Amino acid sequence: METLEADLVIIGAGVVGLAVGRAAAMRGRDVIILEAEDAIAVHTSSRNSEVIHAGLYYATGSWKAKFCVAGRRALYRYLEDHGVAYKNCGKLVVAQAEEEEALGGILERARNNGVEELELISGEEARALEPALSQDITKAIRSPVSGIFDSHGYFLALQGELEDHGGMIAFGTPVESGTLTGDGVELVTGGESPARIKARSVINAAGHNATAIARRIDGPHIDHLPTPHFVKGSYFSVLGKTPFTRLIYPMPDRASLGLHLTVDLSGRGRLGPDAEWLPEGSTPPFDYRVDPERAVHFYASARRYWPGLPDGALAPDYAGVRPKIVAEGEPSGDFMIDTVDTRLINLLGMESPGLTSSLAIADHVASLLD
Repeated sequence: METLEADLVIIGAGVVGLAVGRAAAMRGRDVIILEAEDAIAVHTSSRNSEVIHAGLYYATGSWKAKFCVAGRRALYRYLEDHGVAYKNCGKLVVAQAEEEEALGGILERARNNGVEELELISGEEARALEPALSQDITKAIRSPVSGIFDSHGYFLALQGELEDHGGMIAFGTPVESGTLTGDGVELVTGGESPARIKARSVINAAGHNATAIARRIDGPHIDHLPTPHFVKGSYFSVLGKTPFTRLIYPMPDRASLGLHLTVDLSGRGRLGPDAEWLPEGSTPPFDYRVDPERAVHFYASARRYWPGLPDGALAPDYAGVRPKIVAEGEPSGDFMIDTVDTRLINLLGMESPGLTSSLAIADHVASLLD
């Protein structure tokens, strides 16, 4: 088995791994990203709504709140500077009468998080903006800074900048085991060319596999690792023209931000994701097929705010799986940045709003290496 020396190794070429790799390479580190798959961003990063989140929902002071707001501001600048397609379409979070108090709580939290330009409007004002909304909607939060974007164009831009600054990605290179040493981290990789890599620093950004990989690397961090849980979210596309121009979000639940409506850059409507907790002990790879029978739930949920959704308008589209570090029924968890030993930084529970937050997460993690 070949033995290699490395400066900074990042495990996982999803959006967080790519963003951290870019940030570290731009700071002068020699970066190698180890990716088990044969392409970048094939799991959590590319199986989502492609929404630029404002930062409304997350507990004030949490990593999610801080990184989402800072990351969203940085992301808009990045997309503009790099010619990546996006649309600052705005969002309505809609509520019926019995949900108004909870909606007010979201508004207060969002303002405490530093989200700009928010406005509480009446149901009549919401319908003036989006006439297809239900008459049962009594209040809404208008968020002008929310949007959508071409996430794959973003991933490619990050990869390009990483490589322009001397970084590289080793595809088909899973991490099998490792141990912390006196001067860094030693990893053993599999794939077609197994190797032993002696790295000065390692960042574990392996998404679904992050906790499992952290457990396979001997060190003091093992005693502090959470139990991973997974939630599958399915999406259905809307056939025909969608009568909305903004993102429409119902009230969130503990597992997700609710079964919302997005209109992508091509004008195609999409509903989802729902939240299906996978059985305890589930591990990757996951089944990403969408069960057509779930459409019954989608019609019922969406018609609470879009009563004109026609029968037969929904078609199974795609699914993603969110890596969580809280169990079903527990309050929504935060990102976990494990720095028990800064030779190995484990990034765990990198679910939504990880995509929006990625540049801010990257700046923070890269600063830990200075």
